[in-house]
Amino acid sequence: MTATASAPRTYVVRTMGCQMNVHDSERLAGMLETAGYVPADGHTDALEQGADVVVINTCSVRENAASRLFGNLGQLASVKRSRPGMQIAVGGCLAQQMRDGIVDKAPWVDVVFGTHNLDVLPTLLERARHNAEAQVEIEESLKVFPSTLPTKRESAYAGWVSISVGCNNTCTFCIVPHLRGKERDRRPGDVLAEVEAVVAQGAVEVTLLGQNVNSYGVGFGDRGAFAKLLRACGHVEGLERVRFTSPHPAAFTDDVIEAMAQTPNVMPQLHMPLQSGSDRVLRAMRRSYRSAKFLGILDRVRAAIPDAAISTDIIVGFPGETEEDFGATLDVVEASRFASAFTFQYSPRPGTPAADLPDQVPADVVADRYQRLLALQERISTQENERQVGRTVEVLVADGEGRKDGATSRISGRAADNRLVHVALPEDLTEAELPRPGDMVTATITHGAPHHLVADSPALGGTYALRRTRAGDAGERARRGDHDHDGAEPAPGGAVTLGMPSLRRA
Repeated sequence: MTATASAPRTYVVRTMGCQMNVHDSERLAGMLETAGYVPADGHTDALEQGADVVVINTCSVRENAASRLFGNLGQLASVKRSRPGMQIAVGGCLAQQMRDGIVDKAPWVDVVFGTHNLDVLPTLLERARHNAEAQVEIEESLKVFPSTLPTKRESAYAGWVSISVGCNNTCTFCIVPHLRGKERDRRPGDVLAEVEAVVAQGAVEVTLLGQNVNSYGVGFGDRGAFAKLLRACGHVEGLERVRFTSPHPAAFTDDVIEAMAQTPNVMPQLHMPLQSGSDRVLRAMRRSYRSAKFLGILDRVRAAIPDAAISTDIIVGFPGETEEDFGATLDVVEASRFASAFTFQYSPRPGTPAADLPDQVPADVVADRYQRLLALQERISTQENERQVGRTVEVLVADGEGRKDGATSRISGRAADNRLVHVALPEDLTEAELPRPGDMVTATITHGAPHHLVADSPALGGTYALRRTRAGDAGERARRGDHDHDGAEPAPGGAVTLGMPSLRRA
């Protein structure tokens, strides 16, 4: 046993990186709790929680990933010296890449495990305690499909469901295929069974995850499988919102657009990574599409789904990028009218072909271009959000989306198109009348800012409607620790506080 009934060991999982890592962390938490560990009290920094086990689930995409990890480990070293029996585990992409190098640089780390063997964490922790020495175990290929592992979900109202792991693309800037391996697809029946299970626990929203969701099905001989999967999700009773990430422009097909448009619970939102607007740079990146094809996809999506909000990823300063290439990116961004964009300054990742390319762009040039791109996208995002003023939207109330909600007497959540909306509430609501995380609130947009919308109509005597949901019920039961009512188990999501929002009146 890793814990005793009288004194169970506590844990914290810190997550760095993408949605895949977030979902992997849910599995790590699930396995630890199955092994008898319990979450550390509180939601502040792990250094202040006094956890017996701190797990860091790492990312390797950005250049500063290693410095962030060892900065965290340096802080934890002093904590561990004052806490006999405390253990530190490091997993994820950087662990897969660095292997023994993590323990070499930080010998106070107890466990290192990779992306292909999440399931070994409890065993390695116990072995490290028994042997009083670090345990490093890295597999070269997937041994246990992650979706079969216990999962402690962060949210009672929204869940991640993986449809595949790994990637078959060969983008020259990306280390992910090397660290996550070749793509492996789950069978549609297994995916739908997990979706139904998440919904049965109370969730009303599901996000389908894959490194390239459009290639889903190639592994079992059905190139139309992803569109079919979206349509099948439309028949899951109680599932109100379906999202997915991430597609690849090269593999994005019209049957997926049709499925999105014709399946009511598939949301009018699309994340479509551009990376660069220069065809020459796209070729150097081994991105097998060109700017004209990319823009054509957006045109077809908007023709079928006029209200679709489209976001993207863009890399600035890829090796050999000229001012003309960068200008082409600005042109495509201007034409694309993205609702939002995740923008990155290129950083060479060891082990990727791009790291060895000549003509690395000087850092000051990259920084200047990056600021110009940010300014352009900020203007476009503001204009696109201002166009939303006057629209009436239904917002899925979230927990933790609005940092200033208490001071502004608002609640926050996501509209159908995934825009963040801060909603004012009518005056003098009783505690019982407050929306809960997972409930749906209808309001009219009154202001558009670069990164969010404001819907003050309820406080102004205008549009307001509250719809209680199963998700709100599940969150409330989880907060109280109840397992009764409609028979559904509360979503195993204690990592996010699901208490009632508090309002402070002026």
